[in-house]
Amino acid sequence: MPRAYQPAQGEAYEPAQGAVRQHAQDTGWQQPAQGQAAQHAPYSTGYRAQEDTAQRVDSHRAEPSRHAAQPQAQKKAPSAGKTFLFGFLGALLACAIGLGGFIAYNAFAHPAGTSNAATNVALGTTDSTVINAVEEGQTLAEAVAAKALPSVVGVYNYQKQSTSGYGQMFGFGYGANSQSSDEPVEAGMGSGVVISQDGYILTNYHVVENAAKITVTVDGKERDATYVGGDSSSDVAVIKVDDTSGLVVADIGDSDDLHIGEWVMTIGAPLGLEQSVATGVISATNRSTIMDDSSSGDMFGYYTNSTPEYTYYPNMIQTDAVINPGNSGGALVDADGKLIGINSIISSYSGNYAGVGFAIPVNYAIGLAEDIIAGKEPSHAVLGVSISQVNSQVARRYNLAVDTGAYVNDVVAGSGAEAAGIQVGDIITAIGDKTIASTTDVTLDVREHAVGETVKVTVNRNGETLELDVKLSSDDELSYNTDTTTPDAQGQGQGQGQDQGQGQGQG
Repeated sequence: MPRAYQPAQGEAYEPAQGAVRQHAQDTGWQQPAQGQAAQHAPYSTGYRAQEDTAQRVDSHRAEPSRHAAQPQAQKKAPSAGKTFLFGFLGALLACAIGLGGFIAYNAFAHPAGTSNAATNVALGTTDSTVINAVEEGQTLAEAVAAKALPSVVGVYNYQKQSTSGYGQMFGFGYGANSQSSDEPVEAGMGSGVVISQDGYILTNYHVVENAAKITVTVDGKERDATYVGGDSSSDVAVIKVDDTSGLVVADIGDSDDLHIGEWVMTIGAPLGLEQSVATGVISATNRSTIMDDSSSGDMFGYYTNSTPEYTYYPNMIQTDAVINPGNSGGALVDADGKLIGINSIISSYSGNYAGVGFAIPVNYAIGLAEDIIAGKEPSHAVLGVSISQVNSQVARRYNLAVDTGAYVNDVVAGSGAEAAGIQVGDIITAIGDKTIASTTDVTLDVREHAVGETVKVTVNRNGETLELDVKLSSDDELSYNTDTTTPDAQGQGQGQGQDQGQGQGQG
């Protein structure tokens, strides 16, 4: 369990024991250890099993009518079959989890309209203001809402859908007579924040994932948007509108200067209700967790996206301000109306607000957005090692000195790990003051730091404990050796670059 997250007693929040292999450049996870699927996978339909507690505030699924802040053109309602699916899904969900999922109804790997040309763009308003509600005769909430609301837009995700005899009945797309519709239909919605006068909008990756078409609403009016780029492993994406009339750019704050108990406001479209606000406080900072994306973007991720990936959420801002489905990609602002976070996930038994929500820190999100807008692949901090899970079974089999940690099976040439003296055969047992229990811990703990930052790494080398200072490398600068043979979580010693659920990765 990520150490920074402490659920209530009895809460079923527990990631897979053992480790998983990341992509070669640390951009995502492939698959949890066999038989140990994470219990906090994101959900695409707005429904979750009762035992699942931590989840994304996924795009609110389309309803027969939208709840726009202002009148707008009438939209096509979901088909009767689709609506029936969502009502029926609650009864099917237990079966879906037990069987590993049903056949998904769409198969689009990337959002449509990709536009990723290098661009120099100034992010954030150049007219930053300080709110003094008393002088203006307003409550704090009124003053903050007046400033920040115009910068938050609704984001609509349209997807192409397959239908068949059975598929039309339940909203799935399978069967001998399945057909594909060329006209995308509204599949869900979330929120976004305007970050430049050029029309760039920051949102969550899962809000626009698999979209064949994206639109946004500004002042209740809909306009087309294009997908600029995103980082699925960090759940951050940037979209752009060409029609920039009426856009109000957010005042960007500093998420490194936050205090527990500080007043905050969430802004978004909870349950499709655009331009909604809620107030609360910062409950905690530096909460970190990993989520299973296996069901993200299609119905269950079983056939069309069957290999699970993982999203890393380091240093999240925890708040009790209301966050519900549809809030994803919306703003968390401070008492000056400055953007400090992007609403992303919640912890809940029901799938809706339970007083525990999380936002991606704006400093982290903006850094990724700058890379995306410039046409670069977002980069992440890494040690520069290939690692395998160490547990009691592996320790006994290979006569290791410790029974928990991450076994180093390769050190990347030119990496910070190599420069610091980390060696093949070392077992990473701590990063900073955090104990390492799995390879997922390594990745998450490292991502809490910036490229170029120096961190203390504790390793066990043949029974001796060493502390090494490692200057973190960037994952886009390193080339990993994926042909190593070392202990793994199943004791099979395979590290071929494609995860087999054996607890391996790169960090």
